[in-house]
Amino acid sequence: MTNETSALLKHGGWGIVIGAVIAMVVGFTWGGWVTGSTSKERSAEAVLASRAAICVAQFMKAPNHEAQLKAFKETDSWKRGEFVEKGGWDKMPGEQEAKGSVSRACSDGIEMLVEK
Repeated sequence: MTNETSALLKHGGWGIVIGAVIAMVVGFTWGGWVTGSTSKERSAEAVLASRAAICVAQFMKAPNHEAQLKAFKETDSWKRGEFVEKGGWDKMPGEQEAKGSVSRACSDGIEMLVEK
């Protein structure tokens, strides 16, 4: 291998390395790339938000929702999650038990409706 070929390979290798670094910086900064943990966190937040929306809809479609809404307003803010659990609105259709913190998110959603 000649000195000229060796120099070209050296500069070409550095070009590849620097190009890869620039591509990663641009991808994570402006390209919308995320790590696996960020992706899992965002999907968990999206699932919780959709479950909370379903819970609020189930609460509002209940036959006695006016009386329940009045009772909800009278309940202390820190007990409203338990109120939703007791009513069973945090259970998703087809499931036996509620998942995670759906009741708290649901009570926050109902609270937003009450304020309007």
